[in-house]
Amino acid sequence: MKRSGLTEFEIEEKGLRLRICRSPNGNGNGNLAVVQAAPTYPGTVPPIPSLQPDPSSPSSESKTEEVEEENFHLIKSPMVGTFYRSPSPENPPFINEGDTVEHETTVCILEAMKVMNEIPADVSGEIVQILIQNGESVEYGQPLFKVKNA
Repeated sequence: MKRSGLTEFEIEEKGLRLRICRSPNGNGNGNLAVVQAAPTYPGTVPPIPSLQPDPSSPSSESKTEEVEEENFHLIKSPMVGTFYRSPSPENPPFINEGDTVEHETTVCILEAMKVMNEIPADVSGEIVQILIQNGESVEYGQPLFKVKNA
């Protein structure tokens, strides 16, 4: 951590969350401390807001929206990272709005800890909307694409 200039590091994987901090002027003699190392469980993660209409307020308009939403699928981020639409700045995007995708179609790259992860569509259909801008940070479960089911 000292060599790279890091003063804090946090990672969460498979129900374990680890956060390590060191003082910015630490000399490496015991100034490194584990601040939190506790398991997390799926129930402790705050829920992601739903894009579905509120069923407690029935109206003909909300019923129409509900039917329309059933025809769509959201491709969500499987991890925290940086969103990239193409493999490099010189290359065209993997997909554009209006493109048709299959389950195995790569839709983007998420960079996490300097590792480039190709993200497949996992659904067949037409890309209706790209919900994230190139180079933006994304959270786990954050919607990336809206797909009209085939």
